[in-house]
Amino acid sequence: MHDLEYTYAVARIRALEVSLLSQSVIEQLMACKNERQCVQILVEKGWGDGTGTLDAVDMLKREEEKIWEVVSDLAPDLSVFDVLSYNKVFHNLKAAIKIVCTGVDNRAVFYNDCSISGDTMLQIVQNKEFQRLPSHMAQAAAEAYDTLLHTGDGQLCDVIVDKAALEAILQAGKDSGEEMIEHYAESITAIANIKIAVRCQKTGKSIEFMKRAMAKCDTVNVEQLAKAAASGMDAVKEYLLGTEYAKGAQALEDSPSAFERWCDNRMMETIKPQKYNAFSVGPLFAYVLARENEIKTVRIILSGKQNDFPDEVIRERIRDMYV
Repeated sequence: MHDLEYTYAVARIRALEVSLLSQSVIEQLMACKNERQCVQILVEKGWGDGTGTLDAVDMLKREEEKIWEVVSDLAPDLSVFDVLSYNKVFHNLKAAIKIVCTGVDNRAVFYNDCSISGDTMLQIVQNKEFQRLPSHMAQAAAEAYDTLLHTGDGQLCDVIVDKAALEAILQAGKDSGEEMIEHYAESITAIANIKIAVRCQKTGKSIEFMKRAMAKCDTVNVEQLAKAAASGMDAVKEYLLGTEYAKGAQALEDSPSAFERWCDNRMMETIKPQKYNAFSVGPLFAYVLARENEIKTVRIILSGKQNDFPDEVIRERIRDMYV
């Protein structure tokens, strides 16, 4: 894409970045006595549908929709954003396979704001028309369907689909030709592999199971990571210390939520330089990630206030902001 096509879009994004939540707004929300006070502050900041309604669920849903309205309006090429919706599409695939194979109809779990809606996915799986799916999904869909149908093993079905999702994200990153998107895809995949290793270590899974679940990427060696996880949590931390995810080893020591937070903060850190880039899709992509990050953080705070969690428990989960 021609650099100049992005200058207008980036200028608009710069104007929108001003309304992103800053760390001081997050502190304001933390100081609120309850969820209602938080929501009132957010309404004043322009969150929600503009009617002043104080329904937190509707407000967050509306904010998620706004992200894509902005991007659709500004981005000269929307296909580079596909990588961000793969998790939703593959989630729909898993949900559809489970509905068809178990007969338990739970359509409420579908995402409809992605390239293949829940109903379409359900139709494809019901009719076993896997060839209608994109090439990076078709084979995994057929394999996961057969696995669940013949073994009843829901976990193995998930592993097959989740791995295919990671491989699709990684490939989309490489195909984008955009350094930032490639870096995002690599980080997402590597961090997912680390999370798999940690989970498998805790549940005593075999090296074979881990290798089946992990997607090969450049910044972690899945064979070594699986071997480390089979030896124990200390071995996982020791392996990580030799990679660019070394700081994640300390977070793992603290708690699972500290590690989740570290993962998201690391992503914010890597996209911040996009603020000074005016000639590529980078700033638009960074804006989407920044918005998703602040919505996730607001959701954590609202949930904490709703359930009367102590401030230190909420703080442990709060993400760093982009601005």
